[in-house]
Amino acid sequence: MTAPIVIVGAGLAGLRTAEELRRAGYTGGLVLIGDEPRLPYDRPPLSKQFVRGETDDTTLRPAEFFDEKQIDLRLSTAATAVDTTARRITLADGGALDYDHLVIATGLRPRLLPGLPELKGVHVLRGHADAAALRAELRGAGKALVVGAGFIGCELAASFRASGVEVVLVEPQPTPLASVLGEHVGALVARMHRAEGVDLRCGTGLNTFLGDEAGRVRGAVLSDGAEVLADLAVIGVGSRPVTEWLTDSGIALAQPADGGGVLADEVGRTSADRVWAVGDVAAWRHETGERKRVEHWTNAGEQAKLLACALLGAEPPTAARVPYFWSDQYDVKIQALGTPSATDEVTVIADDGRKFLAYYAKDGILTGVVGAGMTAQVMKARAKIAAAAPVADLLAAT
Repeated sequence: MTAPIVIVGAGLAGLRTAEELRRAGYTGGLVLIGDEPRLPYDRPPLSKQFVRGETDDTTLRPAEFFDEKQIDLRLSTAATAVDTTARRITLADGGALDYDHLVIATGLRPRLLPGLPELKGVHVLRGHADAAALRAELRGAGKALVVGAGFIGCELAASFRASGVEVVLVEPQPTPLASVLGEHVGALVARMHRAEGVDLRCGTGLNTFLGDEAGRVRGAVLSDGAEVLADLAVIGVGSRPVTEWLTDSGIALAQPADGGGVLADEVGRTSADRVWAVGDVAAWRHETGERKRVEHWTNAGEQAKLLACALLGAEPPTAARVPYFWSDQYDVKIQALGTPSATDEVTVIADDGRKFLAYYAKDGILTGVVGAGMTAQVMKARAKIAAAAPVADLLAAT
């Protein structure tokens, strides 16, 4: 009897891969394993609607779906090792699972700051349990400290303010999102948060937390020596790929300095035969030849479709892929098309003091468009990015 295709990781990327395999006509055994007890769920709402108490359920598919699609869903199941010669996965409960093909979709876990005291009221946010614990404490909080002004930190700061909580947001870089979108657009995001009452302190990091006699956080000392009070704190300083279980597998991994993750080609093939990688954990090869991870919701679905076609020997989609991601903060949706980079040339072409639209270019060619509260204008740029339009021509036409 042929072993099944096994997908390790029951997040969005793993689920989408299972769906795409069935959609592409695969009828063999299909196992989806995840280390959490919940049905696969959507993570973006956790820092927004869920933590604010506006929704309780972010489940992506009901239990009946997995029965209908004949997907053997195994929850509360973690993989601890893989033998690529025997094609066998070792499980945390001591069991083992043979595979015909293995798809690695284990995602990320939050990066922690070393040397901090362990105190109640200090949170990270990645999974549903993290968000539920944070939501429960938010109801009685008056002041919150958010460490890190990346997308998660900015979204949480916005959610906390919407819940009536005072927020101190600290970020070692010159602006929020500086490493992703650059300082020019980062300054526009900073302006929005300050207008909403966030005490934003850029160029500042965390030195240590302060606790009370009960072992609960009461504040923090920042890198500039300032002390701030807080009823709760969230650390949002990035994530790292979940690849520890692959250490002795022989599967090639990217170096931590390069972002880590499982090295794969442009359709998800890894260095090991019949082993694939998809989603946040996967460092795919891109058009430039560079291998990098892309931590965006839409990317998981696009990669899953390409991987499923390649694994089954089917023709992959041929349409030009223009990456897209978004972040909801306050009443503004920040959207990005293409591959905007902090090192690109940035031209802001619209700015009303809150909403804005910016072109990103490299060597005069449009690489991306970022907008806040300008959905139609951003989405209209998709064809221009795909066509590598000269920015000078676009500016002349405005």
